[in-house]
Order: sequence, then structure tokens, then C-alpha cells
Amino acid sequence: MHFGLVLQTDPPASRVVSLMKRAERNGFDYGWTFDSAVLWQEPFVIYSRILAETERLTVGPMVTNPGTRTWEVTASTFATLNDMYGNRTVCGIGRGDSAMRVAGRRPNTLARLGEAIEVIRDLAEGREAAVDGNPVRIPWIKDGRLPVWMAAYGPKALALAGRKADGFILQLADPYLTEWMVKSVRDAAAAAGRDPDAITICVAAPAYVGDDLAHARDQCRWFGGMVGNHVADLVARYGEHSDLVPEALTSYIKSRHGYDYSHHGRAGNPSADFVPDEIVDRFCLLGPPEAHIEKLRALRDLGVDQFAVYNMHDARERVIDTYGEQIIPALDE
Repeated sequence: MHFGLVLQTDPPASRVVSLMKRAERNGFDYGWTFDSAVLWQEPFVIYSRILAETERLTVGPMVTNPGTRTWEVTASTFATLNDMYGNRTVCGIGRGDSAMRVAGRRPNTLARLGEAIEVIRDLAEGREAAVDGNPVRIPWIKDGRLPVWMAAYGPKALALAGRKADGFILQLADPYLTEWMVKSVRDAAAAAGRDPDAITICVAAPAYVGDDLAHARDQCRWFGGMVGNHVADLVARYGEHSDLVPEALTSYIKSRHGYDYSHHGRAGNPSADFVPDEIVDRFCLLGPPEAHIEKLRALRDLGVDQFAVYNMHDARERVIDTYGEQIIPALDE
């Protein structure tokens, strides 16, 4: 199992770079960041610095979207980083939540997202693609490679990931829901004539190491609020009770009462006060190292290839170091 670190690009950028370097020293393979131009600093600028100061870390957004940048700009940016540092990027992409909504736009449609996945990958790898109906090719790209991993929750999005994406990003660590969603992605891949096992599975969730579960829950409760934005969209589309979406995912948002993006992804987010302890426990990894190892082994047995640690809480260094000293070695055995 591979491990990634997920950060917001809060200033100073040097702090983000420092934590990513610490992660690489501790055995992490991937460095991810949020991508919301209004809320945080520009991640692609920071990726260049991270890549320059690390040796093997692969970097990318968790996640970008096809609406805030034109597709040829996204492809060229990834390709430039790859040309400079040797194909060490990955494109995490989704419909767009905070990035689109904070700027007053609606998230992208799945049809637009599916088209963007193929166009961005083709352009970044030096192939011709149609952009707004016009053939485009970036001529200077040589031997470029850009895996595109799609974030998804709902049935149509999961099917799209299975048909078109190189990897699937699931932003929660509940084993039951992981099994259900990974199966949906792989079934769609098989139906499309693809090799289901060739799709990389990445689970991303907060991890907090310590014996004080009450404090750990309070530090990670924001995550249930963030996931709740996507769940609310699913409930609006499919209803509260649907065979297409597991009730284990949707039932907890009944008490949700709106969302303030100024606290997005942050410990103490008041918009996450509706999230019960049970959801925090299911969606996140909490407790002593042994509890993390047990849950990670269960996820690995379900086919998860990478666990990406959302590291937005008051114990960032301790979690990185404990993963490096105890948890990653246990999963490598």
C-alpha cells in the first residue's frame, strides 16, 4: 500500500513544502493539495517547489476540476512539471465543490468532466485532442505521462470513473462504503472492456493518532461536513432512500443546515456540528497506531492501493512521524 499526504495550500507556502519533505522522509509516496483558487494559494506554483526539494514524491491536486482552468492550460502545466522533474505528477479531478461554488458557479456536469479527463490526459501526454471543437496538440511534449484519477461518490460518477479514469479517489475510509464503491467502479470498467484491476484505488481521509478519541473526533469532524456537501447533492438527485446510493452514506445529513466555505476543510468548522461521532469514526482513522494499522489492512484487503492522509488538525507533524515510524512499516510487511 502506498501513502499520500493531503494539505491545504495556506500561506506560507514554505510550510506546505516543509511538511511534504517531512512526509517523503517518513515513507510517503504522494503529496496532494486542495485546489480552490479563492480559498488557498495556487497549488501548481507550490508543486514546482515541492518537486525541486524532494526526490521521489509524486504531486497533484485532490482535486482540480474542468471549470476553473481551460483544459490545455491544465495539461500544459502538468506537462511542464513533468518535463522539469520527470513525470512525477498525477491529476486528481472531480466536478468541483469549493472551487466552483465559492466563485459563484455550479459544479461541472459529469459529461463535461468525462470529456475533460480524456482531453487533459491526451494533451499532457503529447497527443492531439479536440478543445472546444478545435484540434490541439502541445508540440514540445516528449515522453509525457499523466495518470488522471477521478473523485466520485454517486452511481453515475462511479460508473464514469470506471469507464475513463486511471484511478478512483474515494474521500472517506469506511470499509463498507469502500467495498460498495470500488465494486461499482470495477464493474463499470469491466463493462467498458477495461481491466478493472488496472484502476488505482485511493482512499483519502483524516488520520489522527492518539488515545483521546473525543479530541481526535473534534479535530476531524470537519471531514463529515465536507463529504456532506457531496452527499447533499446525491440526496437532491436520488432522494433520501434509493437503491442507487447506500443509506450508510446518506442518512447522517438529515440535520445538515447549510455550509460556510470560509471554514472549509478546517478543524472546528461550525458547519460540521451535525456530524455524529459514529460518522467521524467510520469515515476517518482515529486512535492509537494499532487501530490505524487494523483499519488500513482491512482497506488494503478491499483493493485499496493508496491511503492519503488528510492532515488538517493540530497534530500534523506527529501524525506524519508516527505513520513513518510505525504504521507504514507495518503495512509494508
